[in-house]
This record gives sequence, C-alpha cells and structure tokens, in this order.
Amino acid sequence: MNASVSDFTGAEQQLVLELLQQRYGKPVLPELADSELKLDPASDEMTLCPTLFWSERGANFVVWKAALQRYRCQFFYADADQYGTGQQDYTDLRRCVLTLLRVQADHESQSADMSNQATAADLVAGPGDDAYHGPLVI
Repeated sequence: MNASVSDFTGAEQQLVLELLQQRYGKPVLPELADSELKLDPASDEMTLCPTLFWSERGANFVVWKAALQRYRCQFFYADADQYGTGQQDYTDLRRCVLTLLRVQADHESQSADMSNQATAADLVAGPGDDAYHGPLVI
C-alpha cells in the first residue's frame, strides 16, 4: 500500500461544514474516516485517503482527499446504487462538494418526478386493465 495522503485541514473541514449548512439549512457534521483507494488505474496499489462522510435525506456522501488539492466524491443509497458527478478528480474542494450536492439534488428531483409519473400512470389504468406497467418507483 502507498503512503497515506495528508488529512483534511481545519480550513477544508470548515468549508465543507459551511457548504452543508447552506444546502440543508441546519448543521450537518461529516465524519472523518479513512478509505483505501486505487488512485492509479494502471496499478493495483491502494492508497489510504482521508474521507469525509455524511448522510442526509436518505443519501450517503463521501469526499476523498486523493492528494494535496485533489478530491474525489460520490453519493450512494446502497452498495449497488452509487453515483458520481461525471468528473473523477477536482482541484477545488468547494467545486467538488457543490457539484456533488447539485448532482444528488438533481437525482432526488428526477426520482421524485419518476415516482409521480408512475403513480399517475397507475391511476389511469382501469380496474380490468391487466397490462403490465412496469415497477412503481418509490
């Protein structure tokens, strides 16, 4: 395993706290953790990376510090239900966290829209309608 990456600084942690306060309108305290990441796709070596983790509104979020001013992020609902932002690395922690929060908010909104559409389609079906209309997204 490679040497570990330096921890999140106090200023980095404070920035994330402020962004989460703005997003949720209440204090959300990320937990500090460590994760092993494969930073080089061409290598099997794992690197111990500082991690910020929090859960809010049914989603779990992680932000990894992969190097000095290099961050990665992801949100997930379950092991098989993981989402990224479409960008592997960020050099700006603010941009990393804001993009993560925006992508999750968009996903949450789209999921709610799909749920409402499925519910409306089920209500339109008549009592004798045996046609399969697909799963109801909840």
